[in-house]
Amino acid sequence: MWSLVTSSIRTLVVRQQFTAEALRTLNTTAVCEAARKGTREKARKKKVKVEVKKVGFIPHNERDSKINLLRENKHVDDSWKQVSTDNCYVRKYYRWPVYTVAEAIQCHRETHHPTMYNEPNSPLVVHIELNMKAEKSTRFVDNFQRMAMMPHKFDHGEERKILVFTKGNDEITEARQAGATLVGGVELIKDITNGELLLTDYQYVIAHPNILPELVALRGLMKRKFPNPKSETLGTNLSEMIRRFADGISYQAFKDEHQQDFGLITTTIGTLDMDSKHLEENLRSLLKDVNSVRPKREGRFITRVLLKSPPSSEQLKIDAFLYVPEMYEKGSGNKKSTKSTTAIQENDEVDQLEDDEEIEKKKKAVN
Repeated sequence: MWSLVTSSIRTLVVRQQFTAEALRTLNTTAVCEAARKGTREKARKKKVKVEVKKVGFIPHNERDSKINLLRENKHVDDSWKQVSTDNCYVRKYYRWPVYTVAEAIQCHRETHHPTMYNEPNSPLVVHIELNMKAEKSTRFVDNFQRMAMMPHKFDHGEERKILVFTKGNDEITEARQAGATLVGGVELIKDITNGELLLTDYQYVIAHPNILPELVALRGLMKRKFPNPKSETLGTNLSEMIRRFADGISYQAFKDEHQQDFGLITTTIGTLDMDSKHLEENLRSLLKDVNSVRPKREGRFITRVLLKSPPSSEQLKIDAFLYVPEMYEKGSGNKKSTKSTTAIQENDEVDQLEDDEEIEKKKKAVN
């Protein structure tokens, strides 16, 4: 019995000595501690559950509608609303009142009276809302920038320098009389290529077709400023082009980021101290210029026009279709139809004459 107890004690002592020697051989440096920290961080990251919301399959033609469900349609159609019977009403429940241009200008003059805003020379701003759908239903009109000719001048607050390229004494004198900042020909092109004259000093560049072969050398320097008929900077009528860019108004049409079929133009047509008829004529020329770029499709292009005058937030709706057609007029289609009808009538007349001749021949043969 005693021998068994002593043997077990010996085994315990040996085991303790072995474990102590094994512990002494272990490496307990800072590198090991750093490794343990990294492993702990990995373990913590594994415990964090990332919830991924699974979205079912959405067809390609329904994805935009699913995303844009909460966005409001910017095309305002209040034709279904009732007309207010008095002057005091909640606007969102009733149809927008339509003013004439003279009435809208008079309303803004009253709000800018010295007893209220005290700004009688405030600019008259126009908001033109567009339907940017192109000829195809899946296409949209690109953003565009144009210069509209104003029949009545006003201070637009911009310094515009116009550079004109042309050859011939008559064209040069015409451009100078129209108000061009600098007019020249081949010598002017040489000055620009040599670096003596900077194109950045001039906002607009206009050219006559007679100098176009020599002007091609500056295409790389001009880039977007290079004259072309589309931007109405290349033509034979220099005086009209110079007046347009010197006295006209520059406007841009931008599509909405989330609603591609909605476009907006914001520009100034004059000041409130101008004559009402002059402001109306400026508005008419602007609307005609905007309507000139409308796509060849059915429906409206200009959807709504509002007149505003800062600092007042009042917006007054006017009827734009007194100055431009509301719907697209198919002039070419009508010509084709008239031509086709006249051709059919001519063919019918020829057939009738041939039938009459055959009947007369048969009568002669019988006789």
